[in-house]
Amino acid sequence: MRIPIHEIQVTFARSGGAGGQNVNKTSTKAIVHWSVGRSQFLNWEEKMRIRTKLKNRINNNDEVVVTSEEERSQSQNRALAVARLQMLVAKALQVPKIRKPTRPTKASKLRRLEYKKIHSRVKADRRNME
Repeated sequence: MRIPIHEIQVTFARSGGAGGQNVNKTSTKAIVHWSVGRSQFLNWEEKMRIRTKLKNRINNNDEVVVTSEEERSQSQNRALAVARLQMLVAKALQVPKIRKPTRPTKASKLRRLEYKKIHSRVKADRRNME
């Protein structure tokens, strides 16, 4: 599931760290905002799932905020930040598979009991040696 581009807002800021004059003059850090509540491509249950899974990444305005400042160009940082946001949302929307409890098979029970017999014989033999 991909977030439509028209729902994503991108702003730019100056990056920190090394980079010399390029860092001082250009705003290459990309900050991506996506409003969970105003999203039109998700239903109510999916929005609630995202809110619970990404609660540490959602701000007071009900927005998921992702930043990127690894690259030297604005366009590359924008692409990285949008890709990260898409990945976060896709991961949050995945419904975990429900585990069905199973019983051990008859063969596995027999193998376990056989192993226990062998192991106890080994230990008993150790006791007899002393």
